[in-house]
Amino acid sequence: MVQINLFRPLAPHLNPAGPAYDPEEDEPILEEAWPHLRIVYKFFLHFLESPSFDTRSAQQALSVTWLEQLLALFDSEDPRERDYLKTTLHRLYGRFLEYRQFIRQNICNIFYTFIYETERHNGIAELLEILGTIIHGFALPLKPEHKIFLEKALLPLHKVRGCGTFYPQMAYCVFQFLEKDPTLTGSIFKSILRFWPAVNSPKELMFLSEIEELLAIVIPEQIPGVLAPLFKRLAKCMGSPHFQVAEKALCLWRKKMFMKITRRHLHVILPIVYAPLYTNSKQHWHRVVRSMSLNALRLFMEMDTKLFTQCTEQYRRDFSRQTQAKEDNGKKWDELELVVSRQQKDDSDAQRLPDTVVNTKPAELGSSEAHLQLRLRRKSLLPIDAQTLDALKNHVGLAVDPSQDVSNYDGEDSDEDDESEEEDDETDDGSSQTDSDDTEDESDDSD
Repeated sequence: MVQINLFRPLAPHLNPAGPAYDPEEDEPILEEAWPHLRIVYKFFLHFLESPSFDTRSAQQALSVTWLEQLLALFDSEDPRERDYLKTTLHRLYGRFLEYRQFIRQNICNIFYTFIYETERHNGIAELLEILGTIIHGFALPLKPEHKIFLEKALLPLHKVRGCGTFYPQMAYCVFQFLEKDPTLTGSIFKSILRFWPAVNSPKELMFLSEIEELLAIVIPEQIPGVLAPLFKRLAKCMGSPHFQVAEKALCLWRKKMFMKITRRHLHVILPIVYAPLYTNSKQHWHRVVRSMSLNALRLFMEMDTKLFTQCTEQYRRDFSRQTQAKEDNGKKWDELELVVSRQQKDDSDAQRLPDTVVNTKPAELGSSEAHLQLRLRRKSLLPIDAQTLDALKNHVGLAVDPSQDVSNYDGEDSDEDDESEEEDDETDDGSSQTDSDDTEDESDDSD
């Protein structure tokens, strides 16, 4: 009954090339046959939750193909159907132990297709909700296949463009993994930092919220391995021109867990974050960001005055070095522009020279004017080479008078040669015609 009434080909997406569905802005597309489908879903759920449900007898009707067709329905655009499917799949996962690995593997395959091929699927949030309860029940220690699922399927979901539609469910799954195995702290933080958005401010805010929640549950012994790359990214967020991103990053200093990490590793954190904090306090356009940056600097100064002074001196040296490098670079560009302007002026002056300069012999000009003549020579005038001239004079096939100047040759000789060749062609044509006539007479005589 379920297979006949529920399993069907889904309608294609209305806008496959456009933006993905946004539940906050777009209206949901409802299934027209939902009144009928709802009855089937409710009946099947009551059947699975019944105390008299026999798993062994039901296992004969359940197959791998049946489960694949059920998972394919998660791409339905009707949120009501996806909600029933979520509950149904969770009941099946709890009832049939033999198919648990197959269900997890198929969900992983759906994620692979979504991440690396289509980036379009309507049921990712519902599948992640199911995975959240499944991960919560994992036995310790975690199996290698579970860690592979985390690294290959779950964490790469961060790089999808429309991850905002399922971000809370994805973050919950990551938290469950971190609570199960604290040694995964390094891989989780490195993956999040690798997939950090570059120009998407709303996505950066979501990443900062996830970092804040992860730091609240992480074990302090696992922090040193990710401390430097994490605070380098946070320093960039503090210096962001988007005031919400900068404010969100600066708000981390108000958290107790974050302050504990800062006090323990101040010698590593302060040299990284001092420059963006000082720049924000002087140059940021938003007043709230400037005041929060000043408060953070005062906090660091109270923690360790000596280290704060060292960071201030290092910042001044770096700033003077950068200023000097900018000045040197500007001087080099000015020199390059001067050279280019001189070259353009020389080229324009050369183009204004009269045509008589080209016909002037190099012997009558100075060295600079002769060089200019060679640059502006006409295509019809070839440079005179003494060795080539001697070779032409001594060539047996050319009857060249030694007293004659080969350089003064023009197209007249070639014209005479062309006329002689035409006369030879006419003579050849006449002789060939005579030969053909003689051949015809001979053939007549033979007849």
